[in-house]
Amino acid sequence: MKKTLTASLLIVLAFSSFLGAQSNGNSNARSATNSAGAKTVRKRGPIFRANKDQIMQAQAILKQRGFYNGAQTGKLDPETRVGLKKYQEAEKLKVTGTLNRATLEKMNITLTDKQKAI
Repeated sequence: MKKTLTASLLIVLAFSSFLGAQSNGNSNARSATNSAGAKTVRKRGPIFRANKDQIMQAQAILKQRGFYNGAQTGKLDPETRVGLKKYQEAEKLKVTGTLNRATLEKMNITLTDKQKAI
């Protein structure tokens, strides 16, 4: 009787150790699948985007400051991104080459209500 009980406890202990090790090794995989094994997609928050008017205003400011020589197209083309990087570096902002909230605020460009909510 003692041998059967001991053997049973060893089997349960070994099985629980196996499950514990497996769950630790798959902690990243678990976040990508649900309980049915189907892949789940994590939703990202809203993405901050500058509108055409804001880009045109930024291009004008960059041009005045000598960071940009192109036309005011309202598009974040490669030339505009280079100018933004130079501006951000000069203003001690995080250098991203994008018109993020901090850059727009530093340029005194008005944010939309939607942008303010992000």
